[in-house]
Amino acid sequence: MKAIMLLSAGLIGALSAAPAKAEDAEWGCQVLLCAASKNPSWHGVSYCVPPMRKLITAMSRPGFSWPICHEAKAGKPGRETYEDCPAGTTVGYSSRGGDNNWRGEPDQCIETVNVCRASGQYDGNTSSAGLTINRRFGRDGESCIQQIATPRPRRADPYYFDIPNDNGVKERFWFNLNH
Repeated sequence: MKAIMLLSAGLIGALSAAPAKAEDAEWGCQVLLCAASKNPSWHGVSYCVPPMRKLITAMSRPGFSWPICHEAKAGKPGRETYEDCPAGTTVGYSSRGGDNNWRGEPDQCIETVNVCRASGQYDGNTSSAGLTINRRFGRDGESCIQQIATPRPRRADPYYFDIPNDNGVKERFWFNLNH
């Protein structure tokens, strides 16, 4: 929260030598300040609702370009729809295009597992949560290695701004644009 307050004070001061209010900031800076609000989120800050709704409306128009707050040196926001996959898994895709070109959403987490017993024999009763998407077969027709796909969780707040703090180190602020 300290970073938001410093950002807010710095932006408002940079915009005018006379006393100013946050409402006087340029639209890009309003969006940045509101998006960085966490508790409450921009939805719960009455000042933030108009500039954020204006943003959401503008995004649906052809030729939309994100409003930028140049004073904050944050640029356009990023977007990551999905959470990171858990440790021990990798990102997978739900569909596959022609010529072995992977296409689609990176909406799966893939775990490669060895389903054999310690003795080295395949255990036909072994099961894992998720969907087996690939199974490697050896000369004997069976393999101990399977790839298990599970759905990758979606982020509640998929957009982010990387905003430099007072030491110049960028801090990530996640937000959403749900009404």
